[in-house]
Amino acid sequence: MAFGADMDGWAGNGDLALVERKKARTFLGVSWGEAKLLTIAGVGFLMDAWDLFIINMIYAIILVAYYPKGTKNIHWGLDGGVLKASANIGNIVGQLFFGFCGDFFGRSAVYGKELIIVIFAVILQIAAPDSIGGQGITIWLAVFRFIMGIGIGGDYPMSASVVSDRAHIGNRGFLLSWIFSNQGWGNVVGSLFSVIVIAGYRSHVDAGDVHKLSGAWRILQGLTLIPAFITLYFRLTLVESTRFTQARKLQDDPELLARVAQKADTSDEDIKEKHVDGVETPQNEAIGLGFKSVGRPKNEFIEYFSEWRHLKTLIGCAASWFLVDITFYGINLNQSNILSNIGFTTGSTWGKLMKTATGNLVITMAGFFPGYFFTMATIEKVGRKPIQLVGFLANALFLGILGGTFDTLKHKTGPFFVVFVFLQLSFNWGPNSTTFIVPAEVFPTRVRATAHGFCAASGKLGAILSSLFFSYLASHTKVGTTGVFWIFFGVSILGAVVTFLFVPETKGLDADEIDRQELAAKAGNL
Repeated sequence: MAFGADMDGWAGNGDLALVERKKARTFLGVSWGEAKLLTIAGVGFLMDAWDLFIINMIYAIILVAYYPKGTKNIHWGLDGGVLKASANIGNIVGQLFFGFCGDFFGRSAVYGKELIIVIFAVILQIAAPDSIGGQGITIWLAVFRFIMGIGIGGDYPMSASVVSDRAHIGNRGFLLSWIFSNQGWGNVVGSLFSVIVIAGYRSHVDAGDVHKLSGAWRILQGLTLIPAFITLYFRLTLVESTRFTQARKLQDDPELLARVAQKADTSDEDIKEKHVDGVETPQNEAIGLGFKSVGRPKNEFIEYFSEWRHLKTLIGCAASWFLVDITFYGINLNQSNILSNIGFTTGSTWGKLMKTATGNLVITMAGFFPGYFFTMATIEKVGRKPIQLVGFLANALFLGILGGTFDTLKHKTGPFFVVFVFLQLSFNWGPNSTTFIVPAEVFPTRVRATAHGFCAASGKLGAILSSLFFSYLASHTKVGTTGVFWIFFGVSILGAVVTFLFVPETKGLDADEIDRQELAAKAGNL
């Protein structure tokens, strides 16, 4: 029997959505079945964040290991930010492709395939031969980080849909914020191992054997294979959710649609009674690597978003994600550069690497990491839209402080770290978290994965723009680092405006019930 079919807290069909919440709870207030599901989805996000952001440290190591001190006019792969942007470019492909497949074939038929791509790409990254030199290594990593990014991108719509499909409305935001908080764990673990690995290479670097750092970046990248292999089996054997099966049956059965037209408040249980018996059949399980479609999907995405009320929401979710990722990735993928600009990473070659590693760890632990847990604690009480709106405004405040006082703060490490830490806190107790959560709640099951993938891809487009242009604007134009902070200030203000005008509150929202009512209204007019 596929994993999830007999888990505590899971119905016979592996679904959490229709389970009575009287099961045994963990100390965090979720059932054991929910905790298992969150582990399957969350470990993937831990690995994804590690893979994405460890490039900060790898970038610094590559400069030392493969480029002699004083090298000028470093080729586009490093100086232009292409290496940092490559994974995010792959993210866009993966988010769009896997989002579509998740709705077309079903979640269980697709889930886990994105992880196979990541594993394949990471293995090939660490297999890069040193004989091809610094430029060759850079190009090699950029290519396979792009492929890795396809798999990481697929994790966004798939994990969001898998959890949202199975969640109760009362704690859905908490569960989604839980799996997304693993991005914080990935940064913490990656930063911690960076400190440990760099410490282990001190004798080699101090002796001038910087070429031996080739092993350091391979270790940091290769360690992500451990959680990937642990999670793979459970993803490949996860059964389909009742909610997705119901949504597909409702689309394909004219008789059932007629029933909905007569009774607009048809419940999940009504649909389940007629259509979901025997959902745990082999056709609904993911076996091997093949895709097996559940039902006969139509062009649901275009049909659904042809209506302005739905398109407006999609634009709001996509635009707000695009805007926050300009600032979030612009800051986090260039954190090593920022630490260098404030003079924090001075000293010997090894000392610079160690300060880069410890600086990233301090910022992550003090601001980046706690922000996710503030979101978890408040999202079901405060709501999604207020957190996102206030977060954008807080981002603007701290970016404005950095822009207005950077020339002073860069000589005062303590005050700079305070402002920078609060900026990281407002990112994750704010739009970086909610832009992931809202698309997983506001769209009905039948288009959820595709819509979430589209919004996530819009975000990564912003990340790519930042990755490519931050270093260029900061180092090669009159804009400078101060000017970049002011650009990010304006972007954050725009994000608050978009949130206020276009993003709905999804606390307590049942998008499937609203969708059934709309389908019923259309059927009644035929």
